[in-house]
Amino acid sequence: MAAIKPIVLLADSQLLFWHGEEGSLLARVRDLLNEDEEVLANPRAAYLGASNGDAPEFYQLFQAAMEGVGIRECRMVPAEPAEADRAFLAEADLILLAGGDVLRGWRAFEAAGIKDKIVERYYGGALLLGVSAGAIQLGLKGADEASETLFDTFRLVPFVVDVHGEPGWPRLLAAVPRAGEHARGFGIPTGGGALYHPDHSVEPVRHPLTEFWLTEEGEVRQALLFPGETSEAADAPQESPAGKGAEKVH
Repeated sequence: MAAIKPIVLLADSQLLFWHGEEGSLLARVRDLLNEDEEVLANPRAAYLGASNGDAPEFYQLFQAAMEGVGIRECRMVPAEPAEADRAFLAEADLILLAGGDVLRGWRAFEAAGIKDKIVERYYGGALLLGVSAGAIQLGLKGADEASETLFDTFRLVPFVVDVHGEPGWPRLLAAVPRAGEHARGFGIPTGGGALYHPDHSVEPVRHPLTEFWLTEEGEVRQALLFPGETSEAADAPQESPAGKGAEKVH
């Protein structure tokens, strides 16, 4: 069986085309796919656009990003997938969950019966990549913005995830205390990303992440985690912040 791969979380699509001093994020993703001998020659990439209503322009953006790292076998798996779409998803090596409306996309995954298939592919060695709403869906909780009600999502990343909510991160501040005992949250700023590794640590990409966690006294604290650093594992003591300069949130 293929090894479980990191989960890639992006605030937006910028990092799909970004090149840093050490190369591009997608080149790193391709290297991870290349670790599987049977995937090396012709990786298959599935795009799930349910959160944005399967808007074709965003799928075209995805295709362009994949083309940049030599991945040409791509397919949009729509909110109401046909059997051929389901078959492609079941064999996909990379699965991207697109941005848009978190609840809309989540309901579509449930209605189509593909939620469990995505989880199965993750444990089967597929690399999951969430953009904006997709990044939130891969975490512990989503929020219905109309009612502010939290709902469970994939829970493959054991944190509450939020995107482009800087500088104050009001959604995370509201969600972390309601997400359960010892809940932690990570805010990914505009243009930034994070890798959630199989050892349960979190690595920022391009920009610092803001981590929120609850103390035993029920206080919310926060700290920054900078690129080049990696957080402690998810089961580390909550009094030990992952980043630097931990402070109480008032």
